Amino acid sequence: MKIIRSVAEMQKETLMHKENKRSIGFAPTMGYFHKGHLQLIEEAKKENDIVAVSIFVNPLQFGENEDFGRYPRDEKRDIQLAESYGVDLLFIPTVEEMYPTKPQLNMVMVDRVDVLCGKSRPGHFDGVVTVLAKLFHIVQPNRAYFGLKDAQQIAVVDVLIQQYNFPIELIRVPTAREDNGLAMSSRNVYLTEQERAEAPAIIHALQEAKSLMENEERHPAVIVEKVRALLQQHTSAKIDYVELLSYPELKTIEQINQQVIVAVAVQFEKARLIDNIIYHP
Repeated sequence: MKIIRSVAEMQKETLMHKENKRSIGFAPTMGYFHKGHLQLIEEAKKENDIVAVSIFVNPLQFGENEDFGRYPRDEKRDIQLAESYGVDLLFIPTVEEMYPTKPQLNMVMVDRVDVLCGKSRPGHFDGVVTVLAKLFHIVQPNRAYFGLKDAQQIAVVDVLIQQYNFPIELIRVPTAREDNGLAMSSRNVYLTEQERAEAPAIIHALQEAKSLMENEERHPAVIVEKVRALLQQHTSAKIDYVELLSYPELKTIEQINQQVIVAVAVQFEKARLIDNIIYHP
């Protein structure tokens, strides 16, 4: 495994593989690997000659009062895990390497971002598409791998790839979960023992939403209210949102007659958790 820290070296390395007709699968991450990240790597290994992974905590996607400074990091452990899972290229740039000068061009998302996490995190997805555009140009992957836990992010990446004609196949990987159903997240480390016991109520509420839809409930408001009630009943977390929208368009609908997402975000004391289910009637 090669550990690369400069943009120029990463570009040189990936260009060499492209010239030799080797396919590149890419998983962009912010590190502090858990099972979900490793699942992306495993999927990339199945379908590509070369697996590239980036570790970069991107300051542009953190708001003023968010946890950029205390986002969990453990580079040594991440390097060991990446090597053991067969990563070929591990790209670990600094903030100064990725953003050497003050940006003179801003990328702004104008659709799919005024709901879910985008509603309470203005500018977040502008930062996401900015860093991904840079990473896609640097790595030149054939395929890019993202976990469905961040379903809004996938919907945004889909727009980025299509609108800017990146020759990249977007691969959606199912959410990795702990044994109790809790979605894997780097932020789970901040949960107290009591909060960790409560957190599986999130997926249980989403499963109840799926059950209602499978039993012909077609009114979004009924399902949203049921999920909200279950979260209030079984957790001490503050509910950020519960929404049911078309997917991947992320538009409000009156009747469930197309593919939809039921998505949840809750705020425990030190950890904001998100989860979702995607359902086609």
